[in-house]
Amino acid sequence: MEVAKVAIVGYGGVGACAARLLLNNSERISRFAGRRVELARVVDCDLKRPRNFTLPPGLLTDDLDGLLADPEITAVMELVDSAESARSITLKLLESGKDVITANQTLLAEHGTELFSLARQVGRSIAFEAAVAGGIPAVAAISECLTANRIESIHAILNGTSNFILSQMEENESEYEAALAEAQQCGYADANPALDVGGGDTAQKLAILAHLAFGASVDWREIPRVGINVVGLDDVRYARELGYTIKLLAVAELAPEGLELHVSPTLVRQGTPLAEVRGAYNAVRIVGDAVGRIFLHGLGAGQMPTASAVVSDLIDTLIGRHAISFRTLNLWPTEVAPTVPLRNPADVTGRYYLRLYADDRPNVMSEITGALGRHNISISSVIKHETEEGSDSVVPLVIMTHRTSEGSIAAAMKPISQFGCVHPGSLRMRVRD
Repeated sequence: MEVAKVAIVGYGGVGACAARLLLNNSERISRFAGRRVELARVVDCDLKRPRNFTLPPGLLTDDLDGLLADPEITAVMELVDSAESARSITLKLLESGKDVITANQTLLAEHGTELFSLARQVGRSIAFEAAVAGGIPAVAAISECLTANRIESIHAILNGTSNFILSQMEENESEYEAALAEAQQCGYADANPALDVGGGDTAQKLAILAHLAFGASVDWREIPRVGINVVGLDDVRYARELGYTIKLLAVAELAPEGLELHVSPTLVRQGTPLAEVRGAYNAVRIVGDAVGRIFLHGLGAGQMPTASAVVSDLIDTLIGRHAISFRTLNLWPTEVAPTVPLRNPADVTGRYYLRLYADDRPNVMSEITGALGRHNISISSVIKHETEEGSDSVVPLVIMTHRTSEGSIAAAMKPISQFGCVHPGSLRMRVRD
């Protein structure tokens, strides 16, 4: 049987899981690949750090140059954490004639155009299913399975860390800090979780999906984003009272005015599929003009789900399926990228949840509603729980609006936050029914 020699660069958690799959399931993987798949090298700069899987003797090395010089190794799984290191390594791998499989969404969000351009020049391919939504085949769905469609919208939960934290807050009444600590203990959150909880990780993945689905060329940093680190346990409770659950939602929606893009904690109506995504799971809801709505759901955080997508990409690469897609489909436009205009974020409309901490005294409500009215914002409902008569305390005030624009709600909240009766810590979130 023909032998296909492959390698891993970056032997951390995902790398160890990918090696485990290749070595323990070699017969099944070889059957799908149509040849015997042999893990020939595993390269890492640190040979002594503990791993969760022990390799056979002689596989682990720190000699990247030896891998680059080996013509028998044609496909490499690049699983390095650092985007800059991954960029340098990926460039070298492509130049040495290797196809690359990566799980690094930051690498693609930062350097995708450069890397894909080089891959096409040297006749190699880059597979990246694992870079978005873990084990969910979102990339294949958009770039291959739904190519007969004009994609109209994508609504997605793309960060398992954030979804795990919000689920803990909702289901166990955990404060944000306690839920984050548990996510770190479970291995879902890094020691520095800023990219996850701040929305940056989700924005990077949304930029990739928007590129694939709409041909949009957008820097992920320009996508308006708010993270879950602004959400308190009170907000989770109020959302539940109103019939919603809070999710960190990535939105790409095509309108006549252009493409709407944003990432933000959002009140999602209970009972809808996105609202029921729990724990470290991800979900992607896609609407195509021909197929209608489809919904993909699966683990988006964790080493083994990511490794699953990496090894599946490896199999597609070895049998040549991915090379065909890479050459013929618009996976990552590099020469003349089709562009779709981006909507001005201020013009995007929707309903909003407002949570204020206000003095419990007469005329406060009229001041706040007056400011909203001056910006043509209509109120749908108000929650203000009863307090003891004569008390002079600060109370939460929750307002649900009717549809308005982001520009109007931002303009109204600016003076409201400066009212003497309103205390620091006001919050607004989008609402999706």
